[in-house]
Amino acid sequence: MKRLISSLDELKISYRLNEPMKSYTTFKTGGPAEVFIIPRNEDEIKTILSVCSSLGTDTFILGKGSNLLVSDEGIRDKAVIYIGESFDYIRKLDDCTFEAGAGASVASVCKFALSESLTGLEFAYGIPGSVGGAAFMNAGAYGGEVKDVIKLCRHIDSKGVSGQFSQDELDFSYRHSAYSAGGYVITSVVFSLKKGDKKQIEAAMSDFIGRRKDKQPLEYPSAGSVFKRPVGYFAGALIEQSGLKGKRIGGAMVSEKHAGFIINYDNATTADVLNLIKHCQETVRNKFAVELETEIKFV
Repeated sequence: MKRLISSLDELKISYRLNEPMKSYTTFKTGGPAEVFIIPRNEDEIKTILSVCSSLGTDTFILGKGSNLLVSDEGIRDKAVIYIGESFDYIRKLDDCTFEAGAGASVASVCKFALSESLTGLEFAYGIPGSVGGAAFMNAGAYGGEVKDVIKLCRHIDSKGVSGQFSQDELDFSYRHSAYSAGGYVITSVVFSLKKGDKKQIEAAMSDFIGRRKDKQPLEYPSAGSVFKRPVGYFAGALIEQSGLKGKRIGGAMVSEKHAGFIINYDNATTADVLNLIKHCQETVRNKFAVELETEIKFV
């Protein structure tokens, strides 16, 4: 890492050492990132990837950390590349199409669509995280998925070459995209929506956010739904039927409001959350012979 730090200094690229990752994850857990790099533009991303490749340093791409569990020991021997404020923008392309930087929040994109009387993104209002993260995992809620409204994604590959995937190339499926295997940094997403009635769009958004507030433990740190939906079942229902609502390990707890959520109830560690995830998986497996696969990522 010393050689990487020296290179970053020479190139005048912003970075921080031992940056606490709990400040960048919605779970509010996790140890420090050994090297936390903050690129200001796409050219700096290309340079960072090139330097890391030449030094044999692995990288980890971070957005808003809404689907992420970071080890209590932190992220060592990897350079964290933070796609943050410099990539937080939205620009209109035509009447029904706009481009959002990968660092923009999903909420801000939904509000922009409302301001332009564009319909199709209402379901996403309230989904935490960034546009890049939403495209990466094909985020969805209430019967909608971002695959239905994304026209293309722009990216930089591991060799530092700019490119893009059209909708047909994005290989979207349930919580999966062409980016799932890694090797790319998403830099922006182009959305294609339809003109609609502004009052109806606003009413739908209000309805969805109201449902979230009623049914989800938004008052506690969490990463949203912990598990993917098993075929033919709902993870939250299986966990609830297993008698696990309110189950606590350390400071982590299965939400009493929605059993599909694990919350940081009382200064939880990542180990607490992981142990509670494993307990839920084992209990549901033994009771229903169903495997719960996590939606959240661990690093």
